[in-house]
Amino acid sequence: MARTNPLQYVQQVRSEVSKVVWPTRREVMLTTVMVFIMAALTAVFFALIDLIIRSGLTSILGMFG
Repeated sequence: MARTNPLQYVQQVRSEVSKVVWPTRREVMLTTVMVFIMAALTAVFFALIDLIIRSGLTSILGMFG
């Protein structure tokens, strides 16, 4: 692996960072809201699945108990 001196390293890092396309404030807010919505939908989905499984198991165990 080729070794570079610290000055070359810093120059390469600055060069790579300048290529990064940073998101706008609107894009960040939009994607953040989307993540919260998807997290809420996922939580509701798994809560419903849990409720269905729990009621099914309760009825099955009630037949034998």
